[in-house]
Amino acid sequence: MTRTKVGISIQGTSIYLDDRTVVLSEAIAKKWKVPTNQTITMRFGSAKQDVKVVSAATSNSLRVNPTLASKIGLYQGARLNLHYRQNTSTLSIGPLIGVMISRVYAGSKDRPFGAITAFCKEMTDACEQFGAMVIFFPPNDMHANAQTVNAYSYSNGSWSKKTFPIPNVIYNRLTSRRFENRTNVQQFMKDVKARYATEIFNEKYLDKTEVFQALRKDNSLHGYLPESYLFKNYQMLKTMAARHPVLFLKPITGSLGKGIIRIRKEPGTGYVCHFTNLAGARKQSFPSLTAVFQALSGKLKAQRYQLQQGLDLITADGNPVDFRALVQRGATGQWAITSIVGRIAGTQHFVSNLARGGSLTTVSGALAKTSFASATRVSITARLRKASLDIAKGIETQIPNHFGELGIDLAVDKTGKVWLLEVNSKPSKDDNTPLNNERKIRPSVKQIVQYARYLANF
Repeated sequence: MTRTKVGISIQGTSIYLDDRTVVLSEAIAKKWKVPTNQTITMRFGSAKQDVKVVSAATSNSLRVNPTLASKIGLYQGARLNLHYRQNTSTLSIGPLIGVMISRVYAGSKDRPFGAITAFCKEMTDACEQFGAMVIFFPPNDMHANAQTVNAYSYSNGSWSKKTFPIPNVIYNRLTSRRFENRTNVQQFMKDVKARYATEIFNEKYLDKTEVFQALRKDNSLHGYLPESYLFKNYQMLKTMAARHPVLFLKPITGSLGKGIIRIRKEPGTGYVCHFTNLAGARKQSFPSLTAVFQALSGKLKAQRYQLQQGLDLITADGNPVDFRALVQRGATGQWAITSIVGRIAGTQHFVSNLARGGSLTTVSGALAKTSFASATRVSITARLRKASLDIAKGIETQIPNHFGELGIDLAVDKTGKVWLLEVNSKPSKDDNTPLNNERKIRPSVKQIVQYARYLANF
């Protein structure tokens, strides 16, 4: 198969061309052996059109009749990649990347996608750099048996909604399980994969129980896993409390530190529970473990929780520290670490999420606040990196869904041992921003586009 990553310019033009003829730069036609003056298939996303290619002495351009451009979703000035497959006589341009987003605020010209508008513009800029086109669409624009999708794109300085072919690759950025689980959304994803071989990555949310049960199947990962179970009954709580002085109850579908409960054994028979809230943590004492269970029974019936061994974490100025690794696939399809940051819990909090008052620091900055010797800090940094990649590969192997990026939350205990806290399949685009980021396009966004290009064979 012949393919190229040479960027070409696709332009609507006022010169006469019928909608079955395209004009391709002579040099590109010759280099990639694109036959001229005979019918071949041109493809953009799922759209296919029989065309005749005429070569011309133009520089890196593909000229398309405005009617044809409109029909298949191309716009003036787009820069895309091209490759030609001789065995199927197909000239493919693209890739066309789709991003599933939760909401559109049609009345807001400046922020049509709310808080992720800046990220969407960044994706557009990265696509321009790497020769791709990106479109954005919410759940209401996903339908069963879809042959096209109504989606938003950025061109000529503004956002507009048009009809596009089904993308080559779709990146799921739905930030709500409610949206993701809608019947039309699930059917749309199923149909485009089956009918158009569209690749969809980060196609589902992961819950805490699913992650720990899956990774437990890989013996090489056991050392990273704190003892952790889907909470079932008082006997399980009693057994775990006998083994560990601190336990955590975490909602299995929770995020941003919401709803986490810490249970700590006190001298004698007493226990203290801390409950997360926006102001910090609410503290409540109980005379016995039975009393703890009785007080929590309402919550435990209303929601499923993961019961997890508490860890004696390193601290910075008395506040717990953990680490968020952003692990992504890129241009070669292999997992790589894009960034790792330290997260210091806010005062009066026992979780480090930024939404709960936590703050970011570098890995070296966090470890410098501990009593570890310099050589130990270097070793811990290497172990954090190894754990990140090991766990990402474990998710890939043990969970039968497609992921292109994972937010992996790790902890280091006071002996220097690295532990897994949780894995996030929809990592925030703010939570893991590199601290010294001054670039217009973040490395994490470039990785997404390069991985999409890899998946689409561009």
